Amino acid sequence: MTPRELQALDRRLTVFLEELLAPLGRKERRHWARVYVQGLLLDGERKSIEPIASRIPDADVQALRQFVGQSPWAVEAVQQPLARKVVDLLSDPEVWILDETSFPKAGEHSVGVARQYCGALGKVANCQVAVTLHWSSAQASCPLGWRLYLPRAWIEDQERAEEVKLPEGTRYRTAAELALELIDQMLSWEVPRLPVVADSAYGNSFDFREQLRQRQLDYVMAVEPTTVVWTQDPNAVPVPPSAPTGRPRRYPPPSSLPPARDLKTIAQQLPPSAWKKVKWRVGSRGPQRSRCAQLQVLGGAWLDVAGASRTDGRMAADRVARRRIGAHQVLAGSTGERPAGAAWPADAGSRALAN
Repeated sequence: MTPRELQALDRRLTVFLEELLAPLGRKERRHWARVYVQGLLLDGERKSIEPIASRIPDADVQALRQFVGQSPWAVEAVQQPLARKVVDLLSDPEVWILDETSFPKAGEHSVGVARQYCGALGKVANCQVAVTLHWSSAQASCPLGWRLYLPRAWIEDQERAEEVKLPEGTRYRTAAELALELIDQMLSWEVPRLPVVADSAYGNSFDFREQLRQRQLDYVMAVEPTTVVWTQDPNAVPVPPSAPTGRPRRYPPPSSLPPARDLKTIAQQLPPSAWKKVKWRVGSRGPQRSRCAQLQVLGGAWLDVAGASRTDGRMAADRVARRRIGAHQVLAGSTGERPAGAAWPADAGSRALAN
């Protein structure tokens, strides 16, 4: 955004920020918050304090640093009214989208920076990663909340943690744990519930999907083609009579269970009549279509211990699975992992978040 464009938005920006900045309290704090937002909106690759101050007349580097790094205000007090504004502005939402936004970095001092997968570059690179939850419709996507992912090395390096002033007691949390924190925050703020959509980084985890079910949230998630499932219910297999001696049987023998197969094999064995061509999105290059098939499968905790030995591990897995098997609708497609009609955050909201 150019200075002229920012000036044209002055009144709208004032109205937009009035409610958001009210929790900050002091007038000086609200003033420097506005200056900081203006600096983020203006054109320029670097969004740190000194480059921001250089773009805005009468901006004070020390005052901006004090506002960002030392002012005692709670970020949640600003994020909650911002989430409500997002809900009001996007009136026809369809889903909550969980995603990860990456910020490529050249140095090593930004909090959380490490060599990790960088979605912005499509490869492993030096970057920061944030877990984001988006309020999405067919036309737009905007982040409701976000959490910075801290690699374990940052938590374990006490000297480095003190240098960047990580809060005392900060513990390592996986991306899935950060995602659940975001979801719980939105539920506590009474943001309207929507189906949760995510890629296989989240969908592959039975425990994560179970957490969504416990929160009574519908979901649509990608899973890897190697995911092993049943097309027949293992819970329906009767337990044979117990032997005259020994402990009574509680489970059927593993040999009597229906075979579990990976999703790729199941898809390859479907008849041609099961497949339909579906237009699942209209993109910049026109309609995007895939051949799709839908069927119900059953998956459970067996997937989480699939690496165990085929003897003791399989038996233990079967026992766990009988308690934790659930039915899922699976949509097999030739391309794509995105839900039909939803604007993926990388196309819109993540670019705003990156700024």
